[in-house]
Amino acid sequence: MTDKRQLSIVIPLYNEEESLPELHDWIVRVMTEQGYTYEILFVDDGSTDRSWEVIARLADRNPQVRGIRFTRNYGKTAALQTGFQATNGQVVITLDADLQDSPDEIPELYRMITVDGYDLVSGWKQKRYDPLTKTVPTKFFNAVSRWVSGVHLHDFNSGIKAYRQAVVKSMNLYGEMHRNLPIVAKWNGFHKIGEKVVQHQARKYGTTKFGLNRFINGFLDLLVIAFVHKFSRRPMHLFGSFGTLSFFIGTIITIYLISEKIYNIANRLKYRNVTDNPLFFLALVAIILGVQLFLAGFLGEMLVRQSTNKTGDYLIADQVGG
Repeated sequence: MTDKRQLSIVIPLYNEEESLPELHDWIVRVMTEQGYTYEILFVDDGSTDRSWEVIARLADRNPQVRGIRFTRNYGKTAALQTGFQATNGQVVITLDADLQDSPDEIPELYRMITVDGYDLVSGWKQKRYDPLTKTVPTKFFNAVSRWVSGVHLHDFNSGIKAYRQAVVKSMNLYGEMHRNLPIVAKWNGFHKIGEKVVQHQARKYGTTKFGLNRFINGFLDLLVIAFVHKFSRRPMHLFGSFGTLSFFIGTIITIYLISEKIYNIANRLKYRNVTDNPLFFLALVAIILGVQLFLAGFLGEMLVRQSTNKTGDYLIADQVGG
């Protein structure tokens, strides 16, 4: 498309009215200095302060500003998914709205996508201005993410990232998958993923919106992503395999118990009923569990064949600009 912009800058936010004007002016200054064609897309995740009023004023002042407001707080993943689908830029940049990400990083991120040929570039906040209660769990989460995914990044959850447009359009995000976007990109077939050391600034306004429970949710979503990537289109391979193994083990134990009783009877040895042996009940549980797992895999296959992708699940209250 001839009207496609060079850059789309997506900014998810929740109660950030104080930082938005400064962030907007900073981005505009960088865009003007570099001569980029651009759009700034603010996604208001159900803010309860005056954030939407600020966005509306910015859109009136700057035709490159667009805003989307949710009816309630859905979370950062929902904001990014909605923002990604609304973008028109050849390169998509994400920034957090709290001024901890520097827009001065944008030109180099843009160059790495357009010149170096990266599909995704993630910012690495090598020097952080966060408390230990945040940095230590983050390091552990990043280590586990590297081990599970094979994507070798230092900071998976960095708010500042650059994407080729095809990458964001391929994503179907839900839950709290915003912490694992490089992994989603890789498993969607985009393998050239890099990182850039970026400046991390201390929060200037307000307080963080995330607690320690975000790391627990992050690990759970990482497991979901791994499962969906490997088995969403072939659930029988998972459930059927475990079901067959469980059924086989239960059957072997049962045959062993019956054979042992028959042998003891034939040789006039002391024996007991099969149902008196605790192993019999273990075998029975294994057989039942195997059948249930197999049926779960079969039902999963049926659902996969009949399912259709659903989009537009987030209710938008208002939009400005564009």
